[in-house]
Amino acid sequence: MTRIDETKDFIPVRIAVMTVSDTRSLDDDRSGDTLVARIEAAGHKVADRTIIRDERDAIADRLRTWTRDPDIDVILTTGGTGLTGRDVTVEAHRDVYEKEIEAFGTVFTIVSMQKIGTSAVQSRATGGVANGTYLFALPGSTGACKDAWDEILQHQLDYRHAPCNFVEIFPRLDEHKRRK
Repeated sequence: MTRIDETKDFIPVRIAVMTVSDTRSLDDDRSGDTLVARIEAAGHKVADRTIIRDERDAIADRLRTWTRDPDIDVILTTGGTGLTGRDVTVEAHRDVYEKEIEAFGTVFTIVSMQKIGTSAVQSRATGGVANGTYLFALPGSTGACKDAWDEILQHQLDYRHAPCNFVEIFPRLDEHKRRK
C-alpha cells in the first residue's frame, strides 16, 4: 500500500530521540541506536538525543522543551510504554499532547500482532501533536522500534508517500494558534 510519488522532492525531517530508562546509557541504548540508524538511513536528521529516567514529570518537561524548539519536527521516545508501575511514558506524552493520534496505536498493534501475536496487547504505543510537533511513544524493544519505523513512521515521515503523509500537513498543525 506504500506508494512514493517520484515527482516530489524528499524533505528531510528533524527528529529528536529520547530513550526512557532507569538503567540504560548511550553506550548500551540499542533501541535508541536502532532509531538513529533508521532515521539517518532514510535521509532525515537526528536533531537531539537523550536518555531520561522513568519519571513522568522529567519526561513531560523534556517533551515540552523539544516541542518548543523550532529545530525539532518530530519526537520519538522508546521505553516506558508497558504496564508496570515504572512505565509512565504514555502518561507523560498525554500530559503534553494537544491532539492524540489514536490510529497510531491501533496501526502499531496491527503491525505487532503479525510479529508477536496477542502479546501486542501489552504495548501502549501512542502518538500525538503539540506545538506543531509530532510525538510518538514506542516500546523499548529494538524489535518494536524497527516495526514502528519500518512499517509506519518511515512512510508517514516521507513527503513523497501517497496518498497522504504527516509531512505535508506540518504547516497546518498549529494553524489554530494563528487564527484571530
